Amino acid sequence: MTYAIIGTGAIGGFYGGRLAHAGKEVHFLLHSDYEYVCEHGLQVDSCDGSFHLEHVNAYCTTTDMPKVDVVIVALKTTRNHLLPTLLPPLLHERSLVLLIQNGIGVEQDVQAMFPEMALAAGLAFICSAKAGPGLVSHQCYGSINIGNYSCKDTELVSSLVNDFREAGITVGEVPYFEARWKKAVWNMPFNGMTVALHTQTDQLLAHPSTERLIHEQMMEVIGAAHALGVTGLDPSFADQMIATTKVMVPYSPSMRLDYDFHRPMELEYLYHRPIRIAAEAGFPMPKLSMLADELEFLSAHV
Repeated sequence: MTYAIIGTGAIGGFYGGRLAHAGKEVHFLLHSDYEYVCEHGLQVDSCDGSFHLEHVNAYCTTTDMPKVDVVIVALKTTRNHLLPTLLPPLLHERSLVLLIQNGIGVEQDVQAMFPEMALAAGLAFICSAKAGPGLVSHQCYGSINIGNYSCKDTELVSSLVNDFREAGITVGEVPYFEARWKKAVWNMPFNGMTVALHTQTDQLLAHPSTERLIHEQMMEVIGAAHALGVTGLDPSFADQMIATTKVMVPYSPSMRLDYDFHRPMELEYLYHRPIRIAAEAGFPMPKLSMLADELEFLSAHV
């Protein structure tokens, strides 16, 4: 299958780079480092083995890119208003769009933009950052779960999973709604808390009070998921996520980096939307609601 990467940064650069390194046809949309990558290629420094793509199919506009079988959207959700312009040139009648983005409700809103589009969610468990022009630093983990949202061609989703696997990526095909809420168990506490307390993941878990607060916030997410009908998520998942985070490298999640570099934070899909959906189901999330309010304050004073 052929691929397009929209958002060649920490996530798109890593997964797109792995696919290209494995011999798949991949086309990359770039902006600020387009000329650099054209001249120097794409470097992925990875804990699983570094590699360099000397010749990259690089573009600065999607109108110059070919139509592909799979479009991987790895933009921040704060830039999804660009999708009505970015996506149409890349799509043929059987194209699948994979949203590797954070939060709850993303697919619903993108589907409203493109009612006939085949969508799937990509839930990445990875510590990765864009470290410079044409340079991705992959520090830890790297698996991804694929949840089918609206693609009627299940063989296409299976082919996507197989291509990821052939590229050496640990990948699973999982129920969509459950997968989104499982990712939120980690995302909602750690993204916001690293911003609010100006710290990294390791320090949050090094102090008993903040580890306890992280666990309580995780339990709010699990409780909200249960209220919304998710059955495959039990309290032990919070303990599992904390244990996994304790052994990974000290990490600044994407929201912390956005705050540090004065970029808009993904508050709508990471906080406001899930909190609102849970409240409508009769499940309040007081600790995460307070965190969301703190993040709104910080966002207004960047």
